[in-house]
Amino acid sequence: MTRWGILGLGRIAHKFVQDLLTVEGAVLHAVAASDQERANEFGQQYGATHIYSSYEDLLTCPDLDVVYIATRHVQHRDNTVMLLNAGIPVLCEKPFGMDAGQVNQMVTTARSKNVFLMEALWSRFMPTILKAYDLIQAGAIGRVRMVRADFGFPAPFNPDGRLFNKELGGGSLLDIGIYPLFLSYLMLGKPTKIRAAATFGSTGVDEQCGMTLTYADGAIAVLDSTLLVKTDGVGVIYGETGTIRIRGRFHESQAMTLEREGEEVEVFSADRQTFGYEYEIRHVMQCLSEGLTESPLWPLDNSLDLINILDAVRAEAGITY
Repeated sequence: MTRWGILGLGRIAHKFVQDLLTVEGAVLHAVAASDQERANEFGQQYGATHIYSSYEDLLTCPDLDVVYIATRHVQHRDNTVMLLNAGIPVLCEKPFGMDAGQVNQMVTTARSKNVFLMEALWSRFMPTILKAYDLIQAGAIGRVRMVRADFGFPAPFNPDGRLFNKELGGGSLLDIGIYPLFLSYLMLGKPTKIRAAATFGSTGVDEQCGMTLTYADGAIAVLDSTLLVKTDGVGVIYGETGTIRIRGRFHESQAMTLEREGEEVEVFSADRQTFGYEYEIRHVMQCLSEGLTESPLWPLDNSLDLINILDAVRAEAGITY
């Protein structure tokens, strides 16, 4: 059995735990919130063995195998380093940190302590993303020349809420723009040039962000994120001999197609009844069972690359926190 702790008990934590409870061998061992009422309500709802009313108190929990961090972006670094220094493995929600400096500290701590750490970029473990990646590695569409991806939804405006508050790391880029950037990075690697522009709302956060990335071999990625409108959310990878379309919303898609000239379109489906967090949960459990301190599918160097790309986009678009 893998005994899980949850630190930060907001909306995403509810989804994560509901999927956790479907995974064989996973146990909700402990939960921790910043106030007693929320901790009690969450812990009782999902049957947690240990309930804590502060993040620091989670360090006293006996027999804890791994902790999922679901706090706000601005808290990720401090929460992660605290747990790693106590020798507790961590799965931390994306984005790992607010900038490359924070992520470097998290990675350095994990490696120096020899403790497992992974960014919870759940899309990396989705069957559709795995299939698309494998097809590209096998040359199914030839050399990739272009990636197009978008993610947008009309977020209810709340100036004090997580999405629109600069002090909480608000804005479209870190919350959802990370997904198109992840897809381009996975399929094309690190870009050689980045162009980006953003539009800012009344609270100063980027409500929309458009990005164009170019690569050493001449490939290009056209990406965008928005908190103002619903977009198709499709990820399309164009190769010299075919196209892969990951249906919307691509970051959690249950279907993708392979299209090649003169051939029938191939459809790959991965139906599920869950939100989709169980894939990364199983992967973390497998890593821990094998004594690994980094994921072979999403190692810490990948997270470092991604945060550096995010930092470059921010600098180009004038996004600050």
